[in-house]
Amino acid sequence: MIPRVQKKNEPDRRPSIHPETQPENTGTSGLIVREQSPENLEFTFASLGSVITPNESFYVRSHFPTPEIDLNTWRLKIHGDAIRKPMNLTFEELLSFPEATTTVTLECAGNSRVFIRRQQEGVQWGQGAVGTATWTGIWLRDLLERAGVKNNARDVVIEGADRGELHKEPKTPGTIPFSHSIPIAKARQNVLLAYKMNGEPLPPAHGFPLRAVVPGWFGMACVKWISRIAVTSQEYTGYFQTADYSYWEECDELPPQLKPVTEIDVKAQIARPALHEVIPANTTYLVRGAAWSGESKIKRVEISVDGGKSWHLARLTSDPSHYLWTLWHYEWRTPAEPGSCVLMARATDEQGRTQPLEHSKNRGGYRVNFIVPVVVKIK
Repeated sequence: MIPRVQKKNEPDRRPSIHPETQPENTGTSGLIVREQSPENLEFTFASLGSVITPNESFYVRSHFPTPEIDLNTWRLKIHGDAIRKPMNLTFEELLSFPEATTTVTLECAGNSRVFIRRQQEGVQWGQGAVGTATWTGIWLRDLLERAGVKNNARDVVIEGADRGELHKEPKTPGTIPFSHSIPIAKARQNVLLAYKMNGEPLPPAHGFPLRAVVPGWFGMACVKWISRIAVTSQEYTGYFQTADYSYWEECDELPPQLKPVTEIDVKAQIARPALHEVIPANTTYLVRGAAWSGESKIKRVEISVDGGKSWHLARLTSDPSHYLWTLWHYEWRTPAEPGSCVLMARATDEQGRTQPLEHSKNRGGYRVNFIVPVVVKIK
């Protein structure tokens, strides 16, 4: 989807204090069902209790139906005009590479989309299209080294086995696979090809037998059910980074340019209290949540309990790390009298980036990191 550009002088209809979400349909797994076909399931963010998200609670993002893959016949094809030694690897051959493990937070580029007052196209995610897992696999750089990358390499295109046809404008040219590219410099850093999730074989919904984990980037780059990797000397401009997963970037001396979504934005979310939760008056309540940023560590989280009039430092309860969310809490003495309170959280990372109060119109339904108020009732 090419994001809609807001017209000049058109009012921003983002809610000022109490955004509403659509009713939550919780399936048997405990995940919130946002779409059944293809399967798109959301983590219940209010249940956040630890750094690691269990596999059964981890959000599921699918663009097409989950493919059925037979490990006996599955192959990973490595090729492209910037590869010296094309390869066609079995899963057993893949396991011969040095094993690596990393803990990374993944976030869908459309997480929190439902809080944008002017509804945007796409899955209407609340707060839970985000999660953290410990991933085990092989470094993409080791695979590329074995295949021999030429000096003219520019992009690494990762293609999944899931396929489908999109009829919204602009339509796909028939059936296409989900694919996304990574610049060669990023591919040589810390991109993991994972076959385990939290110590268990990768579940089918999360990309069995192999998926990409791209630390610091939104989840659309973390291609699931990988079947092919192509290293090309040219810029890759596939559907899912041009017609979709793109936004407008303002330029001082040029007209706005359409850019692919890449790095995760700095963000804090309140897990508890939940929206419209009833809290006892004149008591101590532990406000808690998580904060994360793309290529940077979280520096601080601030909490407001009066709709943004004043701010207070929250306590970081897990060590700030690159590519990993930081848990936090704040001890709030609730008002003595019944009424309503508006809670807000904002994060700042080590690069000095902090959350905005409003969603940028140029981002369409992506990169939603504005401060979302949480209205609670004091009783």
